[in-house]
Order: sequence, then structure tokens, then C-alpha cells
Amino acid sequence: MSKHKHEGKHPQGHPGGANSEGNSPDGVTIAPEGSISARLAGVPKMKRKEYEHELRRLHGELVAVQEWVKDTGAKVCIVFEGRDTAGKGGTIKAITERVSPRVFRVVALPAPTDREKSQMYIQRYLAHFPSAGEVIIFDRSWYNRAGVERVMGFCTPEETRRFLDLAPGVEKAMVDSGILLLKYWLEVSPDEQTRRLQSRIDDPRKIWKLSEMDLISYQRWSEYSEARDDMFAATDTAWAPWWVAHSDDKKRARLNIISHLLDRIPFEPLEHRPVELPDREATDDHRLANIPLRYIPTPY
Repeated sequence: MSKHKHEGKHPQGHPGGANSEGNSPDGVTIAPEGSISARLAGVPKMKRKEYEHELRRLHGELVAVQEWVKDTGAKVCIVFEGRDTAGKGGTIKAITERVSPRVFRVVALPAPTDREKSQMYIQRYLAHFPSAGEVIIFDRSWYNRAGVERVMGFCTPEETRRFLDLAPGVEKAMVDSGILLLKYWLEVSPDEQTRRLQSRIDDPRKIWKLSEMDLISYQRWSEYSEARDDMFAATDTAWAPWWVAHSDDKKRARLNIISHLLDRIPFEPLEHRPVELPDREATDDHRLANIPLRYIPTPY
């Protein structure tokens, strides 16, 4: 049985349940800006060898989740949000590295088209919600309206307010339909965000990650903080709570998130049936046809 299985596990939502408005009683608490770096300053960054050892073990459990999801028809939806460079993409890659893309599907939608802009806001996301036997991972999600769209002026204050009013009800409908909904916010410190953005400028392998919008949003740290706090206040509910992961140390953040989501998914590892390779034919009479083949160069 998974080391993440334990007695007394609480169902979807905060352990204490909700208040009369459905918001979690504990709420989401974010440390004051700058204090995260100070608090974690004495914690050494995880070494690669330790990270890869732990990740290998967790990958085995994610495969067990995959087989359980396929066998039971479970529907899992995982949302990742956070500032630029918070580590969403790397975390998603760590989760999906050893599982089937037919079961674990990543959704990263581009900017909406003119047609999509004319639709109900949630409409373009609905088509990607999980069916039975699927784990859908949103690399950014409908919460764009509460974050980047608000801060960058892509929607009106009234549209943001209406979204925050309606989102908990939509997510309640998702959960009531049988979807296990997990929402993660990756929190990066100002100094670490600066370091990561600078590394994108200096590294030709990463420059594609840097857009003009990233540079503009970098200047609006306080506005993003206010938008984040308003989003938490309105949408942190018992049925769809926000879970916060500090991500200055990417390796620790990835392991912590994977460990947590394994703890939140009520999977039971399936019994493995014994598998043996069958015997091959005794002889192989096939002869390569006289066809001129083009082999690639072998500089390595």
C-alpha cells in the first residue's frame, strides 16, 4: 500500500469543513513578501542525487494512480497557478514524465480567439474537463481572469468580480459530478523570480520562455499579490481549497507537490499480474531486402 495512504484522511476540502458560505475556516495564509526567502534561507537546496532518488519512488506511485484511475473510471482535475517563473511547467513535467499522456493530459490554452472571447468565459475550458479514466492538468486555467487578465487590463473590474462570485459554484458542480479537483498555487519570492527571469535572458535554451508580457508583469508584483489574495479570499472553499507550495527550491517544491497530490487522491495500488516474455520463433529466416537506406550521421 502507498506510504501516502493513512487513516483519518479527510475528503476533498479542508479537514475542518466549511463555514456557512463554503469558504474554508482556516483559509490560505501567505507569508509577507520577502519573509519566505528569510525563513527558507537556512534550508539548503536539495541535491540532484537525493531529488532523483525520491522522484523515482514517487513516479512509481504516480503509475499506480494511473492504473487505479483507468480501472475505476476516476476523474481528476489538477490546476496549477502562480506567478511567472514559479515552476509550474517543471512541476507538471515531473508529474507526467513516467505516465501515459493518454491518461495524464496537460492543457495549456493559448490566448482566446475572437470567437472564444464572445463565448461564456468558462466555455473554452469545459471541453477539457476530465472524462472517466483521465487526469487533466491545467497549466494555468480559468483563474487567468482573476490574475493575469485583471493585472494586465484584459478584462474589466466588473468581469473579475463576477468571475470570483461564480467560480466557487462552478467548482462545486464539478466536484458534485465526481471530479476530484486539486488547485495548487506556486509561490516564488521576488528575489528568486528576478534570478530566474535573468537566467532566461542569459540562456539561449530558455529565451523562448520570456515574452514582452513577462517583462511588463514583472513590474507589477504588488498588483499580482493583491489579485492573488482576492482570488484566495473568494475561491478557497471546502470543496475546492487552494494548496500553496513555496517554490524557491524547485526540486523540493516538485517533490512536495507530488507527495501531497498522492495523499489527496484516494487510490489503492492494483495487484500486479505476473508477466513473462513469450518465446520467440526458433529461427529468423528474414533477409534484409536490397533497398538503399539512408542512415543518419553518427557524430556521437
